[in-house]
Amino acid sequence: MKLMIISISIVICAYLCYSLFPTYIYKISYRQKKKNEEFFDKSIYLTFDDGPDKDYTIRLLDLLQEYNVKSSFFVVGTFALDNPDIIERMKNEGHSIGLHWYEHKSAMLQTPRMTKDNMNRGINALKEFGINTKLFRPPWGQFNLSMISEIKKNNMTPVLWDVMAEDWEEDTTTQIIKDKLINRVNNNDIICLHDGRGKNKAPLKTIEALREMIPNWLNQGYTFKTVGEKYER
Repeated sequence: MKLMIISISIVICAYLCYSLFPTYIYKISYRQKKKNEEFFDKSIYLTFDDGPDKDYTIRLLDLLQEYNVKSSFFVVGTFALDNPDIIERMKNEGHSIGLHWYEHKSAMLQTPRMTKDNMNRGINALKEFGINTKLFRPPWGQFNLSMISEIKKNNMTPVLWDVMAEDWEEDTTTQIIKDKLINRVNNNDIICLHDGRGKNKAPLKTIEALREMIPNWLNQGYTFKTVGEKYER
């Protein structure tokens, strides 16, 4: 019994050191950097995860084009390869494209070998479109020690967020998403939304919320920038 307790304790400690601690350290570090930033203009950064999706991303791109808004897409490698025309449109319309791993999996459940494979395949998937991105957002904002090593090796910049609208939730509505954006967004914030996955057509609700929020933000004097402008200067 004592041996079992010791073994379980070792596994828990290993898990904490491998993934949980790195995740929280990165998030705390990001918040601290944000506090030290100087804001010279009234800007916000729209970012979208989990796409591209043939049912939603095209509608989103149409909306962004209508208002000449540039944003940033963190794409899943497998979805990108399945939707090459959407990736090309993102490029042609001036949006930033970052990596959201080759497959949408939790870093907390990935071995070092799986982590390296997911990163390399994702990078190579984007290279097929001539995209050599240095922007990376891990699924769910979760890190592990191997991922941190891969990020440094590939000279990538991890991009987290300041505002989350929980727009993937099954019971969310357009009004709930809109209210969260109204109450949470401030100057120089990176906003994390989703143009893929999600339950009950969640991305469609996000697009409808943005249909009202984008003109509202413009009327308030906000300008929209890409995270490429922020991190790849």
